[in-house]
Amino acid sequence: MTALLVIVFTAALLLGITLWKRNSPARLRDIPALTRLYRMLGLSVEDGTRLHISLGRGSLLDARGGSALAGLATLRIIAEKTSVSDMPVVASSGDPVLGLLTQDTLQAGYQAAGVSELYVPTAGRITGLSPFGFAAGAMHIAQNEKVSTNVMLGHFGPEAALLADASDRESVTMIGASDNLSGQAVLFANTQDALIGEELFAAGAYLGAGATHIASLTVQDILRWLIILALLVGAAAKFFGVI
Repeated sequence: MTALLVIVFTAALLLGITLWKRNSPARLRDIPALTRLYRMLGLSVEDGTRLHISLGRGSLLDARGGSALAGLATLRIIAEKTSVSDMPVVASSGDPVLGLLTQDTLQAGYQAAGVSELYVPTAGRITGLSPFGFAAGAMHIAQNEKVSTNVMLGHFGPEAALLADASDRESVTMIGASDNLSGQAVLFANTQDALIGEELFAAGAYLGAGATHIASLTVQDILRWLIILALLVGAAAKFFGVI
């Protein structure tokens, strides 16, 4: 019952803030990695290179699904913005269901840009079903398809080191975040501007996904402060013997 109340409260809060944000300018703090990503979008179109978006191995049927959905939201925006490029975005994943959603998301981006006839299904690929098999297949894209930026958003473990090494060898800019501590440690050590923690879920808002994504950041902040307040109240109640 408590979980249901939390879900209903969060949904109502998200709806209300979304309606409010539609009529007010967004004020977002500076995140260097996302600023760099936004700049690389324009540069890739100008210099005839492509972005490689890797969504990891997150399954939508467990706790890893949140990072996968965040990656798909980012892919949708990037696909729309680069659809008219000579070298459009290519995406990789390591989960069958996520692979199908990757293709569907790419197609939606092309349709939003009004160039659905340019969509190529092979732009969304499943590069492997095991951790290191997936990484080996994704490495091939970075090394052989004129990629200027690797964007890794999703569930990655230690295999992220292979992708980081491939990017470094090809002098490819890498931007990444993972919901896994091992993957996050690798990405933090190998990227110039790392995305930390919940910044993984902010990419859509910073790339212009709309009021809902911006509102979701506000909801995250509100829930975070409510949890902090509940912890402080509980500690004080315990200290004074109330509970």
